[in-house]
Amino acid sequence: RVFGRNAAAVSEALREAVADLAVDINPEKPRRNSFEVSLVKEDGSTVELWSGIGKGPPRKLKFPDPAAVVEALKSSLA
Repeated sequence: RVFGRNAAAVSEALREAVADLAVDINPEKPRRNSFEVSLVKEDGSTVELWSGIGKGPPRKLKFPDPAAVVEALKSSLA
């Protein structure tokens, strides 16, 4: 549940920041107990925007602030 809530919050923030951005949540089976946000560019390259792997405890450190992910997205697109 907590992963789903955080994924929804991050995807909503990303959609608000970039109007025509396509957001897929778990297009492949996710790694257990991990939370990562990646940008797949048009040329097929992947840029990691945020990773919670290796963070925590406490568990809340495994999840990003949506605003931080939006800033990482904007810097990756610039």
